[in-house]
Amino acid sequence: MTTSIHVTALDSVVNVNSLFTLAVFIGLTWNPYDSSNTLVNPGSPCFPNLRIAEDLIKFHVYSFSSFLFSSLVALALKQAIKISKSHALNIHINFRGAEFLEHVDVNKSLLRVGMLVSGAGSVAGCVFLMLALVNVVQIKVGTLACGSGHALAAVVPLVILVPLALLIYVCVGLYAFTR
Repeated sequence: MTTSIHVTALDSVVNVNSLFTLAVFIGLTWNPYDSSNTLVNPGSPCFPNLRIAEDLIKFHVYSFSSFLFSSLVALALKQAIKISKSHALNIHINFRGAEFLEHVDVNKSLLRVGMLVSGAGSVAGCVFLMLALVNVVQIKVGTLACGSGHALAAVVPLVILVPLALLIYVCVGLYAFTR
């Protein structure tokens, strides 16, 4: 099995997760009840309650832990591949383009399960990050429960595009596993 493709995929997962983890970490430092952070009047029925701020923090923490989990699994898989390379490495040379294909004896089933678990962690992190962003919108422009048009205008594209992108990610990932 060619492991350079797997290592590249794992590198990509770690890089994307790192960016999302940074975003979540910055989001955790934000104080949702700072009066300068909202466009809603405190006496308005659209003013967010304490539960929305609590959910914001919870979803940020869940997202952070999901991305961290996914990255650690991906890094562990990369390390396992590197250890396997040091024990049994066969290099096949293609003379047409001076291309090296590395073949390593790695448990294919275990690698697939690990990559699936890492992908699931990334998907969970994205879902939790999306939910946190819904709460950010509610804090900034008003709650969805009161029918704030600005909140709906911000949330509807978010809850359509993010799940669509995750569906594409999952489908392509599952397609790659079957090939």
